[in-house]
Amino acid sequence: MTIGDELAQLGELHRSGVLSDAEFARAKARVIGDPGRAATTEGGVAAINALRRSRTDRWIGGVCGGLAEATGMAAWIWRLIFAVLLLCAGSGVLVYLLLWIFVPLEAPRLTHGSGNTGEFRPG
Repeated sequence: MTIGDELAQLGELHRSGVLSDAEFARAKARVIGDPGRAATTEGGVAAINALRRSRTDRWIGGVCGGLAEATGMAAWIWRLIFAVLLLCAGSGVLVYLLLWIFVPLEAPRLTHGSGNTGEFRPG
């Protein structure tokens, strides 16, 4: 449903007396200036795009570790979910393999002892 359709329905409810002037104004403001409407869509897309397989918390491919970082749940819970799905006609293996193939590996983290100090030393 588009914003125009919602506003038309609100107008009809206001004209028929179902909504008072104050209720109509609040509902109209909520429809027009609803920041949650765009944020929900953008937040979900951003979360999916930010999903990466973990380099540090991994047993096989890092899928559960990456899901744990993205969702805030513990990795063992994701491993348990995949184990239960494995018992459901092997669908856990299929989902895990697809995520392993299509979710990229997270970028390597530079550590203090990596040798890359960023200093220029003329030779």
